[in-house]
Amino acid sequence: MRIRVRRTGGFAGIERSAEVDTSALPDAQEWRSLAERALSAGREASSAGVPDGFSYEITVDGRTVHAADPRLTDDQRELISRVLKEGA
Repeated sequence: MRIRVRRTGGFAGIERSAEVDTSALPDAQEWRSLAERALSAGREASSAGVPDGFSYEITVDGRTVHAADPRLTDDQRELISRVLKEGA
């Protein structure tokens, strides 16, 4: 499974993105479960956040959803954090 997160917005407007391929990871099933929960709470179209907040585009195996601060679910927040930390 390929998971890509793209973050835009924020005070400085700096874009950041990262991608993780979970196929060879020992906790791949945990990643899959988290990604499915995060996708189910996302929106197909970009959603408006708050001024200077971050907007996120989450893509899992070609399916893309959008989310924005401060309305991230706990699962979205965890997935975004993990991908941006571990992704290349």
